[in-house]
Amino acid sequence: MQLLRKIAFPFSLIYALVVHIRNYLYDTGLFTSKSFKTPTICVGNLSVGGTGKTPMIEYLIENLSTSFKIAVLSRGYRRKSKGYVLAGTESKVEDIGDEPYQIHSKFPNISVAVDADRCRGIRKLQETIQPDVILLDDAFQHRKVQPQFSLLLTSYDNLYIKDWYLPTGDLRDSKREAKRANIIIVTKCPVHLNKRIQEEIIKNLNPKQDQQVLFCYYYYSEKLLGNNSSVSLDDFKGKRITLVTGIANPKALVDYLAGKGIDFEHLEYKDHHFFTKQEIDLINSKEHVLTTEKDFVRLNNEVENLHYISVKHVFLDEGSSVLERSLQQVMS
Repeated sequence: MQLLRKIAFPFSLIYALVVHIRNYLYDTGLFTSKSFKTPTICVGNLSVGGTGKTPMIEYLIENLSTSFKIAVLSRGYRRKSKGYVLAGTESKVEDIGDEPYQIHSKFPNISVAVDADRCRGIRKLQETIQPDVILLDDAFQHRKVQPQFSLLLTSYDNLYIKDWYLPTGDLRDSKREAKRANIIIVTKCPVHLNKRIQEEIIKNLNPKQDQQVLFCYYYYSEKLLGNNSSVSLDDFKGKRITLVTGIANPKALVDYLAGKGIDFEHLEYKDHHFFTKQEIDLINSKEHVLTTEKDFVRLNNEVENLHYISVKHVFLDEGSSVLERSLQQVMS
């Protein structure tokens, strides 16, 4: 795989050129970005997946939903529907995509919609739902919309400043576009990340004077929920577990389970993978199956004895207070 990426380097130069031209056209006003009356908060990254956007959307929902009427707008990657779709009681994962379905299932009182045309999606939500705020999931690179506030996520083990353009690297946008973010959040950090390393990362990111850089880590729940029961992670110790993942970067989860002394084999699939009958049969042949919350919405009712481990962001130091104050300013 690494060899193929190196061979594809000339194509990455073409990709980089296209990205830079596109951003230049927006920066000079030849392409226009539209702002909306309803406050919009964008959560995104410069790379292709693996930074924890969905848990960050859930973090924002939990912090804002007690005071504001919230709607979430996503593209609905790899869904089988077209155009604008508002999630309802009859919606399936194929209709809106796995991540929007996860959010819709977890927060049934929140309006969740999908549309590849973000401007149209916002207009539809304003007309029908009239939310107080719209959370734009994975929309940092979609410059047709000018959000009121942007959170740019980058993974601790794969900072965008050390990355390169697709297909050689994982970047889908220019590193220089980080300047458009209000807050840069370094995710998946070690739980005890010392100040010296934080300061070194901030120096390397070189934020603008008015940009904040925050740090957070993944907190995995010890309680595993499933289609038939709930168990604790300790219940899996001494048993042979099959971990099934279809996410962009499962390294953090793999390291966590290994650190907990869990004995497991890992069936790893590509991000947003829809499982075939043969794959489902293989997974069903395993005695104990553990997966991610995102994968659970695609495997539930297909796999027996299936449990998932949920994850959330926890900010280091005063990060949560800084973010909450910023959100209050946006909504004031």
